[in-house]
Amino acid sequence: MALLRLIGIFIVVIGFALHWDTIATVVAAGIATGLVAVMNGQMTFLGIFETLGKSYLTNRTATLFALTVGVIGVCERYGLRDKAKDFIRKMKNLSVGGLLSVWTVIRTLSAAFSLRLGGHVQFIRPIILPMAEGAVANKYGDKALDDDKAEDQLKGLAAATENMGNFFGQNCFMGASGTLLIVNTLVTQNIEVDALNIAVASWPIAIVCMVVSAIYFFFYDKKLNSYFGKKA
Repeated sequence: MALLRLIGIFIVVIGFALHWDTIATVVAAGIATGLVAVMNGQMTFLGIFETLGKSYLTNRTATLFALTVGVIGVCERYGLRDKAKDFIRKMKNLSVGGLLSVWTVIRTLSAAFSLRLGGHVQFIRPIILPMAEGAVANKYGDKALDDDKAEDQLKGLAAATENMGNFFGQNCFMGASGTLLIVNTLVTQNIEVDALNIAVASWPIAIVCMVVSAIYFFFYDKKLNSYFGKKA
């Protein structure tokens, strides 16, 4: 009977493995676990639905990010990507590596000061990627964007700036969730530390991240020159 309490985990694992609908799988797992609790006299049948309702109301703010998807979609539909690309086209001497290097620095510093400036959906797809595409078109012509290999790599690098900047910059802020998690974890291991110690210790790696990224993007520019030079 004790193992039966784990039926919810079993359902989730099987559902994800078989690619069942995610929401339906999670709800079914919750109901199955609740039924086991009813069998053990730990919950009433109506209590299952009360628990599901309370969980939804408690965590509903976690789904608010989904609203940004629709907003960004509308902005893209009415020219946000085109405007970002046109803006970069006016900067004839700006390379792709230069653009991504500058954005990585901005993203790292914004994370370090806990400024909500970034996100793959909010910034990378509608703004940074089109700007990078504009930089490619400036230097190598519009036909360069038809190269699938170069386009895929450009998408990956644009997304990487968000990952690197946010990951290495966020712990530089004392009140960041990652910083507080580190403090809590170390304290439970009897290691005396506070948020300021973690924030100060995080700055060197954030600086290294910005420098290494700039060097990498510099060589990426060289690689693009060589790649499109051979194709020409």
